[in-house]
Amino acid sequence: MQNQNKSQPLFTVQTTTWQASQTALKTIREQVFINEQLVPVELEWDEQDASAIHLLATGSESKPIGCARVLENGSIGRMAVLTGWRNLGIGKALLSTAINVCREHQYSTVTLSAQTHAIGFYEKAGFTICSKVYLDAGIPHRDMGLKLDS
Repeated sequence: MQNQNKSQPLFTVQTTTWQASQTALKTIREQVFINEQLVPVELEWDEQDASAIHLLATGSESKPIGCARVLENGSIGRMAVLTGWRNLGIGKALLSTAINVCREHQYSTVTLSAQTHAIGFYEKAGFTICSKVYLDAGIPHRDMGLKLDS
C-alpha cells in the first residue's frame, strides 16, 4: 500500500471505547476472526467489550484497518489487522499502544492469549510463554506474559 502523500502517515492508532467505535471494531473482528479464522459468532462477542479500552488503527480517509482491546486486568486481546494491511507495522503499533495503556494503568504484568502462529511476533515485544498449547475457538493458543518496569 503506497501512501501517495508522503507527509501523512500510512496509518494511525488511537484509543477508543466500544460505545464510540463499535461499528468499526465489529467490522474488523468479523472479517478477521469470524470470516477468515472461522471463529463461531457466539464466541467472538462478550460482555468485556463494554468496559475494555479499545485500540483502533485507521488508514487513509479514516478507514478502519486494525484493532485490539485491553481488559481491566491488563490482558490484551482481540488483536486483528485486515488482510491487505498486514506486515506494515500495524500489529506492532497496536501492541505497543496496548502495552503503553497497561503502563498508564500501572499494571505490573501484561498477559495475552496468543495464537501459536503469532508467538514469534509477541516474543519480539518481550512476551514469554506461560502455558502449554490449548484450543480456543478451535485454534491453538498459548498464554504469554510481559513484566512491566515499575
